Parts: sequence; structure tokens; C-alpha cells
Amino acid sequence: MRDHIIEEEPNSPARKEMNPLLKFGLELGPLLVFFFANSRGEQLAEAFPVLREFGEPLFIATGLFMAAMAISLSVSWAITRTLPIMPLVSGAVVLVFGTLTLWLQDETFIKMKPTIVNALFGSVLLGGLVFGKALLGYVFDQAFKLDAEGWRKMTLRWGMFFLFLAVLNEVVWRNFSTDTWVAFKVWGTMPITIAFMLTQIPLLKRHALEPRAADTSTG
Repeated sequence: MRDHIIEEEPNSPARKEMNPLLKFGLELGPLLVFFFANSRGEQLAEAFPVLREFGEPLFIATGLFMAAMAISLSVSWAITRTLPIMPLVSGAVVLVFGTLTLWLQDETFIKMKPTIVNALFGSVLLGGLVFGKALLGYVFDQAFKLDAEGWRKMTLRWGMFFLFLAVLNEVVWRNFSTDTWVAFKVWGTMPITIAFMLTQIPLLKRHALEPRAADTSTG
């Protein structure tokens, strides 16, 4: 029986590996469900009348987004028998704000969710550094093997980036239409994030560790 419900520390031999593409898909999947359900809410309600109980397309999308997040975390648990920290925090916020959105039928709560999540992630990452913990390693250790200094620098940069995304979300949802915000949430945030990740490649190369022998022997 495992001692840890939350995923093991970065570079820990006991850490269960997951295919990076699968990990990425599990984290991106709920967002794609949200975008699709918001843009095709009426058609979905016609095909599945029970969805009409949610209300407008944005509320249908919110309900399906919550279900997709639960499925994503369940798949992660089934594969690794642990729960990933960042999606777990995001899922908790989705549960709270999604429930408020559906209960009060007020789209403000779901629009504020990315602000809360990104601000929380940024604060957690930067706060962890204050106590000597490079928490970003818990997120990307499946894809990259870095030395301690590399994880510290990456955690600092990502902490600042998450705070930037929080501010950006506030600007968009408060100044543009709901459809514009949804499009930005799915098709704007991801390209910005990918562009940021590409700028970190030099740091990844400088602080990369040699693969462990056990890693090179497994597919």
C-alpha cells in the first residue's frame, strides 16, 4: 500500500512515471470540453435534454468542465495511484466556483476561476521558494530531469508567469464579451503558455540531469 496520496517529490525513485503526452492531455482535455460545450451548448441540450437543467450554454459548459476535471483526476489516480498537486488544486477551485456558478446562475464565478487558480499557483510556487521548496518539479518531473538550481529558477519564472496570467484574465473578462473570454481562455492562454515554455528551453538544457540507468532501460 502506498504511503502517499499526493505525487512523490521530483527525482524521487519512488515517483510513478506517466507518459508526458498523456499527462498533457489529461490537463488540457477539460479545457477543450469547456470550449466545445460553450460553443455547442444548444446542440448538446437538444441531443441530451437533461443538460437543459444547467441553463445557458456557459452553465452547461461549466457542468461538463467539472465532470471532465473529475475524470482527469480519476485517470491520474488509476495510473499512478497518486494525485498530481497542481490539477488537484485547480480541481478544488473548479468544484467551488463551478458549484457557485450553477447554483446562482452567475457567470462571474466561473470567469474568476482562472484568476483565482493562476494567482494561487503563482503564490504557492513563489511561497514555496521562501521555504526552500521548488514545487514546480512536482508538475514537470515527468517530462524533465533538472538539478536543484534548475528547478528553483524554473519555479521562480513560472510563479511570475502564473501571476501574469491571473492579471490578464481579469483584464479580458472584465472588458470583453463572454464569447471573447471563452475563446481567449482556450485559444489565447495556451499559445501564450507554449510561447513562454519555449523561452525556457535554454534553461532546461543548462540544468538537465543525465537519465538514470533505470530510466534508459524502460521504454
